[in-house]
Amino acid sequence: MDSHRARPRVRPGGRRRFLCTVLASAVLVGATAAGTARVKAQAHADAGVVSSSASSTASPATGEEVSVAVASEPSADRDALLAGAMRSVTVEDGADVSVAVLDMASGAGAAYGDGAFDTASIVKVDILAALLLQAQDADRRLTARERTYATAMIEDSDNASATALWDAIGGSAGLDAANRRFGLTGTTGGDGGLWGLTRTTAADQLVLLRQVFGDDSELGSASRTYLRTLMGRIATGQRWGVSAAASVPESGWALKNGWLPRSTTGLWDVNSIGRITVDGRDRLVAVLSCGSTTKARGVALVEAAAKAAVSAIRDTDA
Repeated sequence: MDSHRARPRVRPGGRRRFLCTVLASAVLVGATAAGTARVKAQAHADAGVVSSSASSTASPATGEEVSVAVASEPSADRDALLAGAMRSVTVEDGADVSVAVLDMASGAGAAYGDGAFDTASIVKVDILAALLLQAQDADRRLTARERTYATAMIEDSDNASATALWDAIGGSAGLDAANRRFGLTGTTGGDGGLWGLTRTTAADQLVLLRQVFGDDSELGSASRTYLRTLMGRIATGQRWGVSAAASVPESGWALKNGWLPRSTTGLWDVNSIGRITVDGRDRLVAVLSCGSTTKARGVALVEAAAKAAVSAIRDTDA
């Protein structure tokens, strides 16, 4: 892999054309957060924060309900601030990144980049959300086995558990049906059993995070609390990504990461989504990337983009 590394560079600001090649095959990475098979390509350029509503959510510190204001789309000024902040982020030649952020109290949001990316294991949040929605519709609780799978899938990013729950929700058809109700418009489930090659956008991941962390959701309170709790117990070795932008990285977050090396090129998809607490304020952050020459460089890119996103909306609309 080292022989194929591209020289890192600092990319100029502004939105960059989606460059990562859609490949015909991928490898499954044992117990890592991965998926395999053909990529079902989808272009989607909407990087805005969708929906114009006000709702409430429980404070992660106190459990009390707090107001959540949601803007219909991110301010062009905040987008420009984020684009400026991204100028200092090192992006390798051939790599690409997209990030979206939302302040849950003020509704201030910003987005950078466009295009659809492979989810790798961040789709596991979506899989569990779909399962919980189906269970609600059936007026039932998750079974003990489903809960065992859910814990392993989210906390440890266990692939076998993800496959079991992917099959339980009906695969891509079940995921897509749930996502229509959640309001995701640029996400398509992976072919067959290839959940890790689901395609999504940063904007859609914010919509999904609002379903988990907001009160205006298709998911009931118990379902949201369950998902939040699991996302706050990620295994120690996987506590990277958007959590790097939290004021107290060891506690002020709930997240899910995904990482996947592509077999054809050896390049990495690295993603991170979640809720972080910054200066006492809750932010939802989604960072998607592809084309990094190593996982470590992908992680560094995701963390730098998350920090840039937070800086773009810090102290705005307070």
